[in-house]
Amino acid sequence: MKFRKRKRDEVTLDMTPLIDAVFLLLIFFAVATTFTKETRLGIDLPEASGQAPVAASNTIEVSVSESGEYAVNGQPLVNAERATLRAAIAAAADGRKDVPFFLTADAKATHQSVVTVMDVAGEVGIVNVSIVTREPARR
Repeated sequence: MKFRKRKRDEVTLDMTPLIDAVFLLLIFFAVATTFTKETRLGIDLPEASGQAPVAASNTIEVSVSESGEYAVNGQPLVNAERATLRAAIAAAADGRKDVPFFLTADAKATHQSVVTVMDVAGEVGIVNVSIVTREPARR
């Protein structure tokens, strides 16, 4: 008995579906990627070499000492608690949101103390925040 030899089909790998899947994944990751958007504080920094501004009577000045103690308009606060600072700034603002706000911090004050003052001022609704600097000494 003579058996007929079967023809063997040539095995091929179709690359089209694989390429389609890779392109779809590429498009998915390109669309789904979230781009980081860095937030920036909107603070008006005064020029260090300019003329000193004329002091107005309706301003708020918060001073931060080297040890992290606060003073609002020259009056030291009883403690450095956030609630005490908020109450003092709210009382000095007297409900006004556009009152000029000056932040004077010691050069060795902690960054957290300064950020706390700016954060509390924002919570109270102060919109005009300026950081007080001094003119550098000329050699």
